[in-house]
Amino acid sequence: MANSYRKVTEFKTIEEFQNYLNQQNIRIGLEKNIPADGSAALAQAINCNGRTIGNRWAVLPMEGWDCSDDGTPTEYTRRRWLNFASSGAKLIYGTEAAAVMHSGRSNPQQLLVADHTAETLKNLCAEMRQVHKDKFGRNDDLLIGLQLTHSGRYSHPNKADVLESVTAYSHPLLDKKFGNSADNVVSDEEIKNIIQHFIKAAVIAQNAGFDFVDIKQAHGYLGHEFLTAYDRKGPYGGSFENRTRFFREIVEGIQKAAPTLEISARLSIFDIMPFVKGDDQIGHPMKWEQATYPYAFGGDGSGMDMDENLTEVVEFVKLMQSYGIKLICATIGSPYYNVHMQRPAYYPVSDGYLMPEHPLYNVSRHIKAVARLKELCPDILVVGSGYTCLQEYLPNAAEYAVKNNLTDFVGIGRMVLSYPEICTDTLRGKALNRCKICRTFGDCTNAPRNGMISGCYPLDHFYKNLPEAQRLKEIKKMLK
Repeated sequence: MANSYRKVTEFKTIEEFQNYLNQQNIRIGLEKNIPADGSAALAQAINCNGRTIGNRWAVLPMEGWDCSDDGTPTEYTRRRWLNFASSGAKLIYGTEAAAVMHSGRSNPQQLLVADHTAETLKNLCAEMRQVHKDKFGRNDDLLIGLQLTHSGRYSHPNKADVLESVTAYSHPLLDKKFGNSADNVVSDEEIKNIIQHFIKAAVIAQNAGFDFVDIKQAHGYLGHEFLTAYDRKGPYGGSFENRTRFFREIVEGIQKAAPTLEISARLSIFDIMPFVKGDDQIGHPMKWEQATYPYAFGGDGSGMDMDENLTEVVEFVKLMQSYGIKLICATIGSPYYNVHMQRPAYYPVSDGYLMPEHPLYNVSRHIKAVARLKELCPDILVVGSGYTCLQEYLPNAAEYAVKNNLTDFVGIGRMVLSYPEICTDTLRGKALNRCKICRTFGDCTNAPRNGMISGCYPLDHFYKNLPEAQRLKEIKKMLK
């Protein structure tokens, strides 16, 4: 059972924790000492396309559920973004998963990049830079991006409980899991329209003052799904050239319309089969009769625990480089169909399943896959992810990974919601505030999945004191 795995809080020393990892055959390196004199690997600046990024901490883009109905950022959004800016991370990678059109919103409160939100985005971006400068004395070494996305199969633009899917192709397992049909497959004509929305959103982001846009190619969203559209007919499916056409046409359009804007991509570099909850409450792969599973981009096609096969991933990264892309963010899996892999946790989310394997094993899979990608594509900068489950020992793993060239940046997502200062505290040699460390309770997901605003309800007193916190407790009690 997932909850029988020893919790990170049980290990009182780094040596004890490292010994446990070794005993479990979980390959995660930990650096015992992180210098506070500026010599730490995490503290080192790095150049990216002529810009200096002041350290190796990055804040990952997350999906917000706290904008207004029309997609305009609210005070809740502003609070989160200013926390990112004051965290000490010098790379705000993507800031937020922002929809490029209403029909592609993952939820009715997701940020929308459009004419009517442009001024608010501009003000927020400027305020982030000012807050960072006020706290750290400079912001010329701070890079801020905005993630642009279309949620595709997971679009809920009008009601949180009503799925309005837009799919790249008919997927034999995901169609079954999410109730999709051939009617949900997007037409070539509509693809052209979606591409134009990406380009327009990028222009808005440039005018708002963002340094770059991240074109999301991850987690089973529309851009990522096209990479496995082997069965789709026409110009957007089949061959590698066709399956990357959606991304290429977006990039080419942005470079023409916003030539000074840098482009990046968050990419799921390694996927596996979709999982569902079994009678034992544990996640199990969906039944697949054929010898290999062809729809896992970056996976080798073998069963539940398939390994990575980065052949096409490397080809795609090299394609990105041919467009001048110097920085990507690497992730694995999807929160919709194999959450244990994408978001390792000790506690399942309300509509999820118990972990089928040790959550820290899946942390190691993130680290291993990124390290292998860096070996194969040494000239591109990579932001690694999946570290939060390490909790107290996240900084030690981050320092080890950067020091040993396993990644260029360490990105944090859930952790920055509860403890944005972890970046600064680590670099200054300050003891971590254990009361703010994310314990992977999952309420930053549980609340939105039940129609409430996103945030850390267990550890952030701002959210803990909202009426939604009590509602969330009641919902969780009912689900037990």
